[in-house]
Amino acid sequence: MTVWRSLTLAGCLLAAPLAYAGNDALPFGKTEACMEGPLAQFGQYIGDWKIEDSQFAKDGSGWAPGQGARWIFTCLGNGTAIQDFWLPANGSVGTNLRTYDPEAGTWEIAWSADSLPGFSHIRAAQNDDGNIVMHYVAPLPTPLRRITFFPADETGWKWKLELSNDAGETWIEVYRITATPYAGPD
Repeated sequence: MTVWRSLTLAGCLLAAPLAYAGNDALPFGKTEACMEGPLAQFGQYIGDWKIEDSQFAKDGSGWAPGQGARWIFTCLGNGTAIQDFWLPANGSVGTNLRTYDPEAGTWEIAWSADSLPGFSHIRAAQNDDGNIVMHYVAPLPTPLRRITFFPADETGWKWKLELSNDAGETWIEVYRITATPYAGPD
C-alpha cells in the first residue's frame, strides 16, 4: 500500500509517496531508468535516507550536531526526473525536482520549501571526481551558496553546504550531512 503525504509548497500541492508497493500505473518506484547514463548521477541517491547533520557555529567555535532529518529520493516518469522530499525533524518540508539537460550536461533543479517563498532555480554538474556540485541560479542568495553531493557507497553518502562572501573566490563549509539507509523510527 502506498502512503501519501500532501505537501503544499510555493502554492503547489505535491503528492509525495512515502512508501511504494508496486502499482505500475503510478510514475513512482520504477528506478531502472534513473540508474542508467547521466541520470545515475542523482539516481545513486534513490531511496529512503536517515540524515545526521551538523552545523558550524557562526562564532567559529566549531561544529554542533543538528536535529536530523529524513530524505527520500524517487524516480519519476520512467526517468523523466528525480524528485526528493526533505523532511527535517522540526516538521518542515521541502522538495527538489531534478531534470537532466543532455545538451548542456547539467541538472536543472527547482527547490521549494514551506519556509521559503516561491522556489529556487539551481544548476548542478558532476565533476571529474564524481561529486555533484550545485550552484544557485535564481534568486541568488546572499552570501553565495555551493552544495556538493559526494558519491554513494553501500553505507550511504555525504553532502556539504559552503558559503562565499567574496563572489566565489573562497568557500567556507557551514553545514554537512551524512546519509545512511532509513530503517524506521529510532
